Amino acid sequence: MKTPNRHMPRWQIAIQEYKYNMTIVHKDGNIHKNADGLRRWPLPNSINNPAYVPEEASPQIPIEGISVTDLNTTFFEEVISSYNQDKNCTILCQLLTKD
Repeated sequence: MKTPNRHMPRWQIAIQEYKYNMTIVHKDGNIHKNADGLRRWPLPNSINNPAYVPEEASPQIPIEGISVTDLNTTFFEEVISSYNQDKNCTILCQLLTKD
């Protein structure tokens, strides 16, 4: 084989996972007159296909939502007092409120 071109290593990596599940059938040039890479149909997703990917029984649907609740004022007062007692938060608040 000649020195491989830049496409050869990419093809080797792409088909490496099918190495033991793939069968290559040679067609003689006289029989294979209509060879055209653009007209090849994909294989169906069946168990006989080496690239078979089983479909999920129930598809996963992402659900996004927002939950809103009111917190009582004592909670906010506790949060504020804990910020005031924390040394790092006090320094940060002073830096942020400086002109």
